[in-house]
Amino acid sequence: MGRAFTLDGTYIHLKADDSARTLEGGERFWAGIGERCDLGEGRLMGASDQGRDWDHWERHPAGDEILTLLSGEMELLLDESEGEQRVRLNAGETFIVPRGVWHRGLVKEPGRLMFLTPGAGTEHRPVDPHAAPRRD
Repeated sequence: MGRAFTLDGTYIHLKADDSARTLEGGERFWAGIGERCDLGEGRLMGASDQGRDWDHWERHPAGDEILTLLSGEMELLLDESEGEQRVRLNAGETFIVPRGVWHRGLVKEPGRLMFLTPGAGTEHRPVDPHAAPRRD
């Protein structure tokens, strides 16, 4: 029998065959994300502290991302074809980021965020404070 764990120190890979396996989470996971090839199918579930604004934009071409704010307060920025949309998230609220939409988080009050993310093809780009939102 397994042990209980927290979603910040351990992430869950929900595989396409409906099985689940644990992965080491946290900073080491994200530091090597560009070299990972084991997340091409299924979804990744985890949680992370939200103490500062995200320093990057991200998008997930393989599917929608589910974000649930467990505590704190955030604003999600979505770079959509009709312009930038802002969505306020309070503790306990969930938002579904549509497939392929560039997004990032702005922290209004530090807290914790749980995510359920499609792993395949995830892209990141840095935040440029001088640039207008991109449409690509």
